[in-house]
Amino acid sequence: MEIKHDKQNQRFVLNVEGQEVYMAYSLDGDVMDLYTTYTPPNLRGKGYAEKVVRTAMEFAKENHFYVIPSCSYVAVFLQRHPDYTYLVKLN
Repeated sequence: MEIKHDKQNQRFVLNVEGQEVYMAYSLDGDVMDLYTTYTPPNLRGKGYAEKVVRTAMEFAKENHFYVIPSCSYVAVFLQRHPDYTYLVKLN
């Protein structure tokens, strides 16, 4: 399964069984606000959200962006994967 970066709509999208799992973000300079993750109810609990969030984190890392984990799922992801916490923008 390939996660596509939809730059125009600022989303990372994974198509599963004709449905979209996505991580939406906004970009301001070198700061990515990861503000929502969505998984259709029938696809939840299968690790798809983790895949799109990880892809967003890798994109931030590769582009030297900071992240703001506005989405509650992203905050949980960071607790589970502390190796990405250095990307978090501190106020």
